[in-house]
Amino acid sequence: MQMIVHERRDEAEGVVSLHLGRADGGELPAWAPGAHVDVTLANGLVRQYSLCSDPGDRARWRLGVLREPVSRGGSEYVVDKIHGGDIVEIGEPRNNFALDPSPRYVFVAGGIGITPILPMIAAAEAAGAEWTLLYGGRARTSMAFRGELVRHGEKVTVVPQDQAGLLDLAGLLGTPRPDTLVYACGPEPMLDAVADAMPAWPVGSLRVERFTPKTVETDGPDTSFEVECAASGVTLEVPPDRSILAVARDADVRVDFSCEEGTCGTCETPLLAGRAEHRDTLLTEEEREAQDTVFICVSRAARGCPRLTLDL
Repeated sequence: MQMIVHERRDEAEGVVSLHLGRADGGELPAWAPGAHVDVTLANGLVRQYSLCSDPGDRARWRLGVLREPVSRGGSEYVVDKIHGGDIVEIGEPRNNFALDPSPRYVFVAGGIGITPILPMIAAAEAAGAEWTLLYGGRARTSMAFRGELVRHGEKVTVVPQDQAGLLDLAGLLGTPRPDTLVYACGPEPMLDAVADAMPAWPVGSLRVERFTPKTVETDGPDTSFEVECAASGVTLEVPPDRSILAVARDADVRVDFSCEEGTCGTCETPLLAGRAEHRDTLLTEEEREAQDTVFICVSRAARGCPRLTLDL
């Protein structure tokens, strides 16, 4: 849908927020904390950004965007080229980082990873849940939306690395807490450190969202396999050097996709038969074991499985 940038604000060094409304003045789709949207840029790139406004506001959305030092062109374009009054193409909200009900939460944010956490905090407050936030960043001047967090007092701990070092994740997460969910979003090293600090926590306590693909270790070189597209009635050969998504597109099989990195969730496809080797950054271990869905931009057939049957 076409949306107009009503306002653009500088939120921190290298971080801007875009305040958007429908170009036709209509009501925006509903969304819940943790949701993100695709932004289609004029240079042809499609990028995903978390919604960080009030889900109850059906007139305006807010996105927070960091100008990445090593950009593939997306964040650089948003920060340098998009201004108030511009029209941008925005997709429907999708949520791979949903906030599940819990009496207690621990939120951990690194840098621009604060964006999906902001509406989660508001939802936790509204539900009367206990919560704390540990928010780290390179420097205080680079940490966006700090002003919105001041009113929460001691529930929020802000840790600029240049002044206080790295986040004390072992101190925060070293001892499991009953009936508590941990939500973390930020750079990959921080997310790895959060997971490393939680070996004694119950399975499913940690929920993470990644902005970049997680490095996936494989047992050996990729091999060819077949994909039966049950809805289309065709069977495709996927060679070692190509993805299911790429082969399906070449065969004119209709597929939805965006990031092509296994991070956005757009290309999720029901797995009807066979066993997949999951290479996305979205599924939990329990969901991987269920073997009922696959992200076709990155995942492949498991070793020894010659064919997948997909609802394509």
